[in-house]
Amino acid sequence: MLGGVQGQDGIRVRRGFIVGEGELRWRFSRASGPGGQGVNTTDSRVELSFDLAGSPSVPEALRERAASRLAHRLVGGVLTVVAAEHRSQLRNRQAARERLAALLVEATAAAPPPRRPTRPTAGSRRRRLDAKTRRGATKRLRGRPDD
Repeated sequence: MLGGVQGQDGIRVRRGFIVGEGELRWRFSRASGPGGQGVNTTDSRVELSFDLAGSPSVPEALRERAASRLAHRLVGGVLTVVAAEHRSQLRNRQAARERLAALLVEATAAAPPPRRPTRPTAGSRRRRLDAKTRRGATKRLRGRPDD
């Protein structure tokens, strides 16, 4: 698991941000794929939804950061994760919780420090000019021969 600690009380995303179990909405349905006759009778596919926009447990600064980074995944402020790769519902529930935790950890992470601009080195300038000279010579050779 990339991030987030899971417990009985919810998912700990980072200090000061714990998603309570009561804020998670679960939906179960029949999964497709392998499983034989059991796949036709078992509701093993799991959809886990979390209302990011309306959750009281998300600090405001983290909510704005996560909402902007997850905008393409949010529907009405709700983040939904699907897991159907395992045959058992329990393992799909664990996979969905881990996926949600990883998404929230990544979406609420602080931005890296900005890059300090640097000047090109003397060697890189020389190599660039040498490459331009070679390219120009190649193009000159493609022209008509001088008589």
